Amino acid sequence: MVGFPGLSEGGSRRLAETAAALRPFVREVAAEAAGRIEEAGACGPIHSSVLVCMIGHFVDLLEDQERSSEVVLRLARRIGEGEAREGRGLAGWHEAVRSGVTSAIIRLGELAGQAGLTRELGHITQAVFSYADHITEAVVQGHLEAGGRAVHEADRVRHELVELLLSSDPSATAVAAAAGRAHWTIPETVAVAALYPRSETTATRTMLPPEVLVDLRPAQPVAIVPDADGPGRRHQLETGLHDWVAAVGPSVRVTRASDSLRWARQALALGRRNLVDSDKLIVAIDHVPLMLLTREPELVKIVEARRLAPLAELKPHLRDDLARTLLSLIEHRFVATAVAADLLLHPQTVRYRLRRLEDLFGPALYDPRQQLELHLVLRGRLAGATPWTS
Repeated sequence: MVGFPGLSEGGSRRLAETAAALRPFVREVAAEAAGRIEEAGACGPIHSSVLVCMIGHFVDLLEDQERSSEVVLRLARRIGEGEAREGRGLAGWHEAVRSGVTSAIIRLGELAGQAGLTRELGHITQAVFSYADHITEAVVQGHLEAGGRAVHEADRVRHELVELLLSSDPSATAVAAAAGRAHWTIPETVAVAALYPRSETTATRTMLPPEVLVDLRPAQPVAIVPDADGPGRRHQLETGLHDWVAAVGPSVRVTRASDSLRWARQALALGRRNLVDSDKLIVAIDHVPLMLLTREPELVKIVEARRLAPLAELKPHLRDDLARTLLSLIEHRFVATAVAADLLLHPQTVRYRLRRLEDLFGPALYDPRQQLELHLVLRGRLAGATPWTS
């Protein structure tokens, strides 16, 4: 209910008497206020009939402050909703209210003077401002509610798009339709990032650009990144996901996003097990050997038992030194100086260890097929993904 607080009983009675004198001029005052608002051009068009309703109700309240204002407040909320739907803020509305209120006070004052009610002008002015405050509150409420509904609807269609993209083999037609509803431009490729919060209190949002589709609702939050290999994308992900442990899969066609997500989740699992550095963005294609090893741990144990058997009986310190040296030798094509730089050793130390490895492994050390298997199991062993077997 809208009233005019602060008026004495006598003031309220005099306003009621004034209302009867002002009522015949409601349409005239509304037309002038509408003209002032239109001249200001500060908000969407407000039809004079709306102002007739509002100003008419204002006069009714002068007569009876107990009268229900629900109809007028509902109308004000609809105005706020309309401004929100048109994408306008409320700064323009406030300017329009100032113009309308100024016009109404001037005209009502003139009419009060013509009716011999000049001593009531102060009460009328106070009542106009109080009434305008109530109307403005209702407009703001309508604007906020409509804005919230619009945001909710935008979130809903984006979430539907994410679910479709991450489903198994979605059709291009369905993707195009969902992207249209979400106002999302379909890129050439996407990469999917799998996310895990670094803490329950900080990882509640991301700071990624709007073209990145983010869904933080599921147990395993995700971000779908358009053209992830483009300039600046890596930096965007690293800075925008600093509250998350994040792993990004390789770029794929839009309809194959589920594949990128699968690989991203495998890479994320490495980070959560501390097998790779999770303080920075985990890029799945940088950790393919470990991803393969962790998927078939029992098979890896069998291969490891066979390929690393020559090291298994050594003392732990010597075994680890030779394992690291062997891995570096394979990765640097047995160039002692490169291995020395990699491991911060003297080249002579590397050559000594190489001779020891040749004694242990024999000709198998230089067999390309066995080197591949050695490389895989050593990567897994030294990262801690698999235990030493004997």
